[in-house]
Amino acid sequence: MGLIKPLYDDICDMPSGTNNLITDVPGVTVGHCTIRTETLKTGVTAILPQQDNLFLHKLPAAAHVINGFGKSTGLIQINELGSLETPIVLTNTFGVGTGFNALVKYMLNQNKDIGDTTGTVNPVVMECNDGRINDIRAMAITEDHVQRALTGTKTNFAEGAVGAGTGMCCYQLKGGVGSASRQIVVDDKTFMLGALVLSNFGSLPDLEFYGCRIGSKLATFAQSEKASEKGSIIVIIATDLPLDHRQLTRICKRASVGITRTGAFIGNGSGEIALAFSTANRIAHYSDRQLSTKTTISENQIDRLFRATVSVVKESVLSSLLHAETTIDHTGHSHQSFMDAVRDMQKAQPDPEVDVLLEHLGVGKAI
Repeated sequence: MGLIKPLYDDICDMPSGTNNLITDVPGVTVGHCTIRTETLKTGVTAILPQQDNLFLHKLPAAAHVINGFGKSTGLIQINELGSLETPIVLTNTFGVGTGFNALVKYMLNQNKDIGDTTGTVNPVVMECNDGRINDIRAMAITEDHVQRALTGTKTNFAEGAVGAGTGMCCYQLKGGVGSASRQIVVDDKTFMLGALVLSNFGSLPDLEFYGCRIGSKLATFAQSEKASEKGSIIVIIATDLPLDHRQLTRICKRASVGITRTGAFIGNGSGEIALAFSTANRIAHYSDRQLSTKTTISENQIDRLFRATVSVVKESVLSSLLHAETTIDHTGHSHQSFMDAVRDMQKAQPDPEVDVLLEHLGVGKAI
């Protein structure tokens, strides 16, 4: 489950959804397949945007490349046509091809017309490099792993070092999958906006939690050298608000603000990609009508959505850190979780500001 809602938020004061997860958006489900052996720490995470046939009932969508160090598939067509027609698969860099093939087969099994009486399909697979922890050269991801993630989606899912996040690092600590959500009231009706991130970026001294420069404190204690800012983060944003492709593009662009609010500056070798979709205003693959009428939110009200986006992206990154567990990589080196690193620091050199931060985050004191 996502973080307990912060006691204060310098971005917005909107309450979280029931589980504080992207799946608080009605119809959205998430599944993991996790691989853990002595040398393999990797996996697959799948996001199912709605429960009906996604090829027949496409969703408005947009993608934005903040820094293009990445190997994702499907983004060009999303931005050309403004629609999403498959689930979203997250995995490691060398699993993209396997994920693509598995996702094609998943869609072919649901739709006998694809590639026959109608066009092909646009699989969306996104990645981060988990090679620091996982033996990525083993290319361990199989189509079965992808299928298991796709068929195992649910509304309440684990965060941290699971699925695609099993081998990821964030701010030189253990990273992975994180998620959060916010409620937005429009015309007396409550809507949801949620995010899921795959965090694999950042330099420890830059890490900031709600105004506390916790990263610099940890780096000083650990006597670690400042690492270059590199890695990647994938951001998936979902909402049931009626938004069009252009508005979703604007939402995607605000993901960068949420990322940098945790301390990162988006370095040369760090790949940041955001994808957003709306479960409203579905687009029929087959339609007898040549014209359609759609409802969208007024631009005069969109600042609230920008604030909510920044808030959920920021919190999703922090949630990925708080839920991750210390992991031994394929070379035998230990990659500490945020909580284990804080506990070690507080035992050796207690810092009252850190205890206040942890109380604020709802996780209690470190010791």
